[in-house]
Amino acid sequence: MRQIGIEPARIVAPEINETPEKDELPRVYARRMALGKLSPAPDAFVITADTVVAAGRRILHKTESREDAERYLRLLSGRRHKVYSAVAVAAPDGRIASKLVESVVGFARLDEPQLRAYLDGEEWQGKAGGYAIQGQAASFIDFISGSYSGVVGLPLHETSALLRGLGWR
Repeated sequence: MRQIGIEPARIVAPEINETPEKDELPRVYARRMALGKLSPAPDAFVITADTVVAAGRRILHKTESREDAERYLRLLSGRRHKVYSAVAVAAPDGRIASKLVESVVGFARLDEPQLRAYLDGEEWQGKAGGYAIQGQAASFIDFISGSYSGVVGLPLHETSALLRGLGWR
């Protein structure tokens, strides 16, 4: 957020149920999560976001184990996938605006030494889809269309536009 001139006064991790609904599409899930985290405040602008990595209709959640990460990375290897980044903003007066950004990311085919080295580095921990585009996994990316910052986790251009649209200066 500092890249776009915003210094958060407070950062709060919301407590919400992040279980997808039955047959929920990844884009719908991302928007629902971003809006579900939003708690307007009368004295501040509030920004929430959620980023979902998807292989087709399948949501690739934050990895909790090396096995999860390996399964996801093998699935993504040599193919393109989508990343949905939803952002929601509440103005002090209660108005709410949101935006869903869709990006396409292409992974090169990963060989066993690349995969093992990445897994050994443990950068995958807690990462949707098992990778962080802003880290060592950048070497796997052979294509991107859309918002790089959205793939990282917060679409900065769209966030700035939503804030300005609600009167933030």
